[in-house]
Amino acid sequence: MTGKKELQLIKKYKLSGNPLYLGQLYEVYMPLVYGVCLKYLTNREEAQDAVMDIYEKLGKELLKHDIPKDFRTWLYVVSKNFCLMEIRKKKKEHTRDKEIALDFMENGFDLHPLDKEEDPDWSEALKKCMQQLKEQQRKSIELFYYQEFCYKEIAKQMAINEKTVKSAIQNAKRNLKLCLEENHE
Repeated sequence: MTGKKELQLIKKYKLSGNPLYLGQLYEVYMPLVYGVCLKYLTNREEAQDAVMDIYEKLGKELLKHDIPKDFRTWLYVVSKNFCLMEIRKKKKEHTRDKEIALDFMENGFDLHPLDKEEDPDWSEALKKCMQQLKEQQRKSIELFYYQEFCYKEIAKQMAINEKTVKSAIQNAKRNLKLCLEENHE
């Protein structure tokens, strides 16, 4: 696609908001975007999902910003940055889940030295164990560890007293510890 045709499609999209123009523009560059995503994310399904997410992002970005002179290069950079942010987000989530899991274990469960690196099973095991908790325990843990609420805020939000919150968190930690030990043996 020539730069002139790209600019025309971008201009039409910006004026009308019609996704047909955006689709015509993006269709040409989907292989490029997929290649970038596959290079950084290294997983076909994640790369395919990212291609669709970038399409949505592209629509918003084009409406907000001036028309890029070299659309191909600009799209490459947008795609690369999107993938890098996804990698950071996944790494942050994994690290947080592992820290929480280890906190629940209260250092009573030591990992093999080789497992101390990145263990993708931690996130999955923690999710499964969280689903097995009673509702009050699960909600208390989510608010306390993931949203970083204090006991008082949790008590107010759940309409229970602070002692009940503390008890729910302690029981949940014990149950999670047992569950994680079972799943990581």
